[in-house]
Amino acid sequence: MKPNTLRRVLITLLWGGATATSYAQSEGGPQVSGIVTDASSHTPLPGVTVMAKGSSAGTTTDANGQFALHVSAGSALIFSYVGYAKKEVQAGSTPLAIDLAPDLQQLAEVVVTGYSEQNRKTLTSAISSVKGDALKDIPAASPDQLLQGKAPGVQVSANSGVPGGGIFIRIRGSNSVNASNDPLYVVDGVFINNTNLIATGLGNQVSANPLADLNPQDIESIEILKDANATAIYGSRGANGVVLITTKRGKAGDKTSITFNTYHALSKAAKQYSLVTGPELAALENERFLNDGGNPSQLPFRAKAAGGRGLPEEQQTYDRLSDVFRTAQTHSYELSAAGGSAKTQFYIGAGYFSQESIARPSAFNRFSLRVNLDNSVTDKLRIGTSTALARTHRNVSSNDNNPVGVINSALFPRTNLPIYNPDGSYAKYGSFDNHLALINNLNNDAVGSRVISNVYGQYALLKNLTLRSSWSIDFNDMYENNFNNTLILAGQPRGTASSFLSRDITLLNEQTLNYNVNFGENHSLQALVGNTLQQNTFQRTSLAGQQFPGNDLTTIASAATQTGSSARSQAGLVSFFGKATYSFKERYTADVSVRADASSRFGRDNRWGYFPAVGLGWRLGEESFIQDLNIFQELKLRGSLGRTGNQAGISDFASLGLVQGGANYLDLPGTAPLQLANPNLSWESTQQWNVGLDAAVLQNHLLLELNYYDKYTSGLLLNVPVPRKTGFSSVVENFGAVSNKGIEVQLTASWLPKTTAVQWNTTFNVARNVNKIEKLAAPITTGSRDIFRLEEGAPLYSFWLYNQTGVSRENGDAQYEDVNGDGRITVADRKLVGNAWPNYFGGVTNSVNFKGLDFGFTLNFEQGAKIMNMNRFFLVHGGTQSNIGYLSEQLQRWQKPGDVTEIPRLTSVASSNNYGGVVQNLSDRYLEDGSFLRVRTLSLGYTLPKETIARVHLNSLRVYVQAANLFTFTPYSGLDPEVNSQSGVSNTKNFDWATVPQPRTVQVGVTVGL
Repeated sequence: MKPNTLRRVLITLLWGGATATSYAQSEGGPQVSGIVTDASSHTPLPGVTVMAKGSSAGTTTDANGQFALHVSAGSALIFSYVGYAKKEVQAGSTPLAIDLAPDLQQLAEVVVTGYSEQNRKTLTSAISSVKGDALKDIPAASPDQLLQGKAPGVQVSANSGVPGGGIFIRIRGSNSVNASNDPLYVVDGVFINNTNLIATGLGNQVSANPLADLNPQDIESIEILKDANATAIYGSRGANGVVLITTKRGKAGDKTSITFNTYHALSKAAKQYSLVTGPELAALENERFLNDGGNPSQLPFRAKAAGGRGLPEEQQTYDRLSDVFRTAQTHSYELSAAGGSAKTQFYIGAGYFSQESIARPSAFNRFSLRVNLDNSVTDKLRIGTSTALARTHRNVSSNDNNPVGVINSALFPRTNLPIYNPDGSYAKYGSFDNHLALINNLNNDAVGSRVISNVYGQYALLKNLTLRSSWSIDFNDMYENNFNNTLILAGQPRGTASSFLSRDITLLNEQTLNYNVNFGENHSLQALVGNTLQQNTFQRTSLAGQQFPGNDLTTIASAATQTGSSARSQAGLVSFFGKATYSFKERYTADVSVRADASSRFGRDNRWGYFPAVGLGWRLGEESFIQDLNIFQELKLRGSLGRTGNQAGISDFASLGLVQGGANYLDLPGTAPLQLANPNLSWESTQQWNVGLDAAVLQNHLLLELNYYDKYTSGLLLNVPVPRKTGFSSVVENFGAVSNKGIEVQLTASWLPKTTAVQWNTTFNVARNVNKIEKLAAPITTGSRDIFRLEEGAPLYSFWLYNQTGVSRENGDAQYEDVNGDGRITVADRKLVGNAWPNYFGGVTNSVNFKGLDFGFTLNFEQGAKIMNMNRFFLVHGGTQSNIGYLSEQLQRWQKPGDVTEIPRLTSVASSNNYGGVVQNLSDRYLEDGSFLRVRTLSLGYTLPKETIARVHLNSLRVYVQAANLFTFTPYSGLDPEVNSQSGVSNTKNFDWATVPQPRTVQVGVTVGL
């Protein structure tokens, strides 16, 4: 079946071909007519291609599956349709009754690409596809998290276990330093803005993931575009890869089906922090006191009669962590209806999702509604819409690197200290709040409203020429109200409050002209040209209040002191693009595309960027010398080369010289310089080449996809230092380069013949990416305590620490590498000691079906990534922190000559460099191996027989039980190796500081078809 024929069928279905349309001159013979149906359900199949063999004469079936065609006497007819096996029959007496059977052994045939679909056989790009069925029923708030371990070369990890929180996703590595490294998300043609709108300070964590506004149950499929040939059509937005999300739609001729899906889940932390007991803490403090040269008669923990705090064995142990971590609940309810007639098809889905965090008091809930509607106004005109509405509520709380975060306030105070004061009030120690005061009194609410909508019109100008125009909006609104009463530190002395209204609006208008044609049996051409107009507007209004008359009056209007501010910015993008795909005999394929973008963020002379790409494919399996081997059912070589750009993540006015108000003098308004101008500022540019191999062997029971890529990003948008005499510290310039090179492998196995009652399928993928900073003006340090360092020749996310070589067996002091050999340990001896990139990562998906039973599991893994465990940094402190307790690991410290350990002796003496001094605990002693293998999901389900459920007038009924994050095998000592508490700070990763872990979840669910 010809790929252009497939595209013609899809265009006919999607863009108005509701009636049979002859697309070639009929031959002057008798008319043959008939109907085409599905072999299993016997329902009519609209849009089936009917060709006269050896001729260009053909037609497609109408909405009722019927066709009529004049052919020469004795001709054979070839029937082909997406997802079905091709069938050839002789044109005999009419009407013909043709039934098509699903082609279970074909490679995934049609792939959604940029602005079009393409036959997988002729695809020259690196594109990974994930079907919606593989994503359903996983208890996660956002669809991007569901991709974890599903696609080679796509690294996905949650920054924390907070519901609806930020997600780290990288497609073939990170390309930029200052600009964004997140991929472009396109949902039914709408470019999604994935900017976090929550303004409340939460300890450098990304508190919200805008993609959590999407309901994963509405998704039909996800395509990840990875190489330049696939992404260049998106130009300046394609450098970091593109994620195309297609939602469910109704189909012509389908009866209306109603589906109800619900599940309920319980979640707990799979692991807990191990702290010393009260007596153990007292013994450690006494030991530290003696090591510091203290008088043995003046031990801090000695008999109270002697003036001490009581003997170590008399100390109590207070458990705070059990108050914070809970058994959390998740509830999901989904109701959808789908169907269609010859003229109108629809999908309507409504859902409610509620998820508690395992760490009190955080929670997330979402109401969602989706309406997808397509209507054939005439045989040539088709209109439609894809509209999604969402209302979210987040009860946000600070954790991660924040001393008044809930976890910090339970984890850090010493375990021998009471939770309450003698008078019953909340006890607080040092800079830490009382954890119960926070849990019971935090009042941080964030309510989001989201509208993602696209309306389109499509008109068939000619037989093979279609014009499409679409208008889209992504309206994202976040309203936050925070009140801190006097019972928590943030509200002292008389209460504080803040309120934020943040709004991000993206408007998009696109026109595309598509041309699809066959030249005889051997040649096909698909071409399109188009343009895009995009405008993005961001605005935020903030209010703050202090000094409240009481804790019951929580609105800012009640505050004695009130302040406010507002900000607004706007950026525009104008684009023109074109793409053409030519295929000969479905054997040789060539793609070429180009896009031109003009951005308002750059100077007038540098606004335009040009992004070309080319791809070539050769199906060697169609050559006789390969077919003679009788080994391959499919064998294809492909290669691509192209350039993409990046402007995301920089200011809307990055190239302009700016001044700001607020520089007032004697109550008179004034302005001051804010930013140096750089009219030469231009695009980051990423050049990438990719070579790939696709193969199918063992009668299509084993499929292989192999890719090697090389990316080089130059002209990085960097904050480059300038002389202080200019009055500025830096200016944004194009300087620097980053490379990413890697390999991706995916194997898909069907272990048993399709005719057996048991079906067993496994998909395994693994990838390796090597990241390197190729060019940088000067080293850049970032993150808490400058733990991360960007340096030419090293990868991004590199850790800059002192290298501890051991602990002296004689005196118990830590020993460090003297990097510069000057005989002293100074800041010059800090070095790069590892990075947060895994050596390789991937996943396994396995499914087994037997009659109504289904069993499946998914695994994901990473190997070799490093994690900075800041919990050990602070809680294995050797006595240097007077208000902070200890992890149990501190008990493994050096105590006497001959002890072999990595934990130095207890001491607060700075000159020892054990925990303080020059080193200040910035030692790779706390840098750990973050490798892991995780059982992401494990499920067992049963679909009741149709004859059984028909008695209660149901179409289908499936019940299942599933576990998520059931087991995690890792050498990492923290709660979760999938972590980044500084996700809000650029160029940092794998930083663990009182972060909520991924929960272990067990759920039960039911799906009912009406």
